[in-house]
Amino acid sequence: MSGAGTTGGDDPLQRAIWRLRSRGCWTDAAALLTPHIGKAGSAGAAVQRTALLVERCLFTGQGWAEAEDALRIAEAVSQDDDDRGAAACERGQLAYAATVLGVRDRADEARSALGRAAALLSPNSRTRPLLDFRRGLVAEHLADAPQSARPAYHRAHAGAEAHGDTLLLSFTWRHLAALALRDGEVAEARKGFAESLRIREDLGFLIGTAPALAALAEAEPEPEATRLRAEARRLFHLLGGIPTWLADQLHPTTSPAA
Repeated sequence: MSGAGTTGGDDPLQRAIWRLRSRGCWTDAAALLTPHIGKAGSAGAAVQRTALLVERCLFTGQGWAEAEDALRIAEAVSQDDDDRGAAACERGQLAYAATVLGVRDRADEARSALGRAAALLSPNSRTRPLLDFRRGLVAEHLADAPQSARPAYHRAHAGAEAHGDTLLLSFTWRHLAALALRDGEVAEARKGFAESLRIREDLGFLIGTAPALAALAEAEPEPEATRLRAEARRLFHLLGGIPTWLADQLHPTTSPAA
């Protein structure tokens, strides 16, 4: 989901949602939005609730039915193209998560939903950078086309900077760094991974810190790499094994799902 307004600013509800989300309490965070759904102008709350539950699926591999139900509600209450585009973006992400985690092959649905979102969202929409990022994920991890993923990540990175979406920048830095490492550009990769980690630590995005530590370890020499992996393992176990796909990377196969 988008990190725009990540820590909630002056909004008590958004601050509470961020505190829960950043620690992996997605269900509790989503529950705070439930009373706001069904009221006039509730499409934004419905999409945000869906995004929280979709993120839970990606990090835990659980909660698929709840995410689908929330998504159907978000689609039903959408009032304009931007709302419909944001909901389509979440449908694409849910289908991507199911595919990349091996739950069910929904790659065609992911591409179709993200394509629909691209047609609906205005060029200046705050959701556009997130959409670009997710299209990059599909290109890289479902189509095995890193050459197509790179420009999508760059567009997402530029858009996140323009909209002040700091959390999304942590994702774009990380995925651009992974492509650089794949091409043997270790110094560039190290810079991107380090910036991603710095942002997540600054924001207090605890559930995303262990993956950032593990990613940076891939570009660092010993003994720093071992220290970073040990810290990633500590956080991973502290959070009850979230994100679940990180277990392979730490023990030793990689899966860059998020």
